[in-house]
Amino acid sequence: MTRAEFIQLCLSFAGVYEDYPFHDPNWTVMRHHGTTRSFALVYEREGKLWANLKCEPMQAEFWRKVYTQVQPGYHMNKTHWNTILLDGSLPEEVLEEMLRHSYDLTKPKSKAPKKKRPT
Repeated sequence: MTRAEFIQLCLSFAGVYEDYPFHDPNWTVMRHHGTTRSFALVYEREGKLWANLKCEPMQAEFWRKVYTQVQPGYHMNKTHWNTILLDGSLPEEVLEEMLRHSYDLTKPKSKAPKKKRPT
């Protein structure tokens, strides 16, 4: 998977945009509109393409044990973030599941209207 293909996959989720906050074209941050919370960071390191994705701790450990392409988050909280090697060896449906998981964990919570108090 190329960087452009991964970014397009991220952009297929509702209400997201790509950002370059580090003024470094090597780092792309995929964010939610409104909150600016990030759910994916894409970058090249050691000549390979990687993505950092948010994850619940138990799920993060599971994916690290099952897939050699998944490591603790590079430059991130190692409990809540995984780093995924995007070399095409990880099944696409698994990558999409990981991406959806990160997106869902970071998306803005909808604010329910407050109930009116009786007067």
